Amino acid sequence: MARPPGPLLLLVFLLCLLLYLAAAGRPCVPAGLSQDTILGRLGANITLTCQDEVPANATVLWQVEEQGPAGAWGRQLAEGNTLLLRQLRYEDSGHYSCSVGSHLLRSLRLLVAEPPETPQVSCYRRSHDKDVLCEWPQQKKPSPGTRAMLWVKRRFVAENATEQRCRYFSKARKFVCRVKVPPGTDDTKHLVVSTCVSNSAGGSAGRDKIITLSSVLKPDPPVNVTVEALEKAPQRLQVNWSYPSSWDPRFYWLHFQVRYRPEPAPTFVEVDQVTTTWLDIRDAWRGMRHVVQVRAKDEFGHGTWSEWSQEAVGTPWTGRRKTWGPEAGGSVPMEDGTYGVTLPPLLFGEDDTNGAGGSVMESSIHPVASPYAFLVTGGSLLLATLLPCRYRQMWWTSGQEMTKAEGEGQHMLVPLGLPPPTLSDTPLLSQTAPSAPGMLHMTHEDYSSSGQ
Repeated sequence: MARPPGPLLLLVFLLCLLLYLAAAGRPCVPAGLSQDTILGRLGANITLTCQDEVPANATVLWQVEEQGPAGAWGRQLAEGNTLLLRQLRYEDSGHYSCSVGSHLLRSLRLLVAEPPETPQVSCYRRSHDKDVLCEWPQQKKPSPGTRAMLWVKRRFVAENATEQRCRYFSKARKFVCRVKVPPGTDDTKHLVVSTCVSNSAGGSAGRDKIITLSSVLKPDPPVNVTVEALEKAPQRLQVNWSYPSSWDPRFYWLHFQVRYRPEPAPTFVEVDQVTTTWLDIRDAWRGMRHVVQVRAKDEFGHGTWSEWSQEAVGTPWTGRRKTWGPEAGGSVPMEDGTYGVTLPPLLFGEDDTNGAGGSVMESSIHPVASPYAFLVTGGSLLLATLLPCRYRQMWWTSGQEMTKAEGEGQHMLVPLGLPPPTLSDTPLLSQTAPSAPGMLHMTHEDYSSSGQ
């Protein structure tokens, strides 16, 4: 096969070079400086010279032109053929002049600037119907007059690139460019992004970046993340969140990833492929505060994950389980197989300031006897012993009513329904009360000797 002639090879080389330059955007060159402009670097020292030779008896005076409310005016600096400026600042930029009397000898412009930093661009798109944003950070504040540009064009296509001007945001300390996306643009087509930053001190071009609209998809993080405890569930937490306002869920959905950890733990537990806007955590640590975050990604897996949402905190339910009110006592089954007894706070002689309804103490499964049970049992036995004597006394008294002398007072029986004295005032064994006049009290021995 015959080799192509030399001119043809040169033509192919030039064509490839033109395609490369078209894909790379425009050349990044600094703005030209005029002959009377002197460039000074930030923080450096510089010496300005008025003339090579000055008469010995002449006094050279330096002044700088400043812009005030009433317009430009001159501020005198120093005398001499040379002027030394130390530790240059951006504010030192301006027009300097030297003169002898009213005769102007020289006027020059001092420009204090730093060469721009090389852009490290990254692009993202908040949703399928938003424009593409490209940005890069800055370590230092750019010099006044710095210009940042961005070009976008389709790859391997000989067409003019779309030019975008970029803005610097001082609070975020970064340049941001907005790339308009026409409706109906194919999300899979490759685009070439070129950047350039230039000022009077120089120019710097960023490395070309090849992107597609689907690959730069990066949603905003979810919002309104809340963590709530579930009643009577000491190991569960309910996490809820909302779609970011920049994403319309009517056309495209998001998948979510949730991570959580108790505050003592150093690492997170992650839950993937969450398709709802809520998650039920079932392995939370009892009584510990948990930190929860959520992030989002396109439902088809395009692009990258969003940033993590702001931290939300919550603690599982810590209430105590009871089967009756706080004033009563009783045993409550614990989760380890033992029983806990809930004692009313009145037994301790102090108020329940915590509102927990009693203090819970672990105990074995043996029943716990209350001191009131002994009092009630003793009172019942005493009442059962005295009731037969009481009824025998009533029967004997009623039989003697017919033989009482006229004028003797009748004694009414004390009804049994009256409430007994309090246990603190009544001994368990009481002595027999003296007999009332006109009444016969029979003991067990008297009843036996009567022969009845």
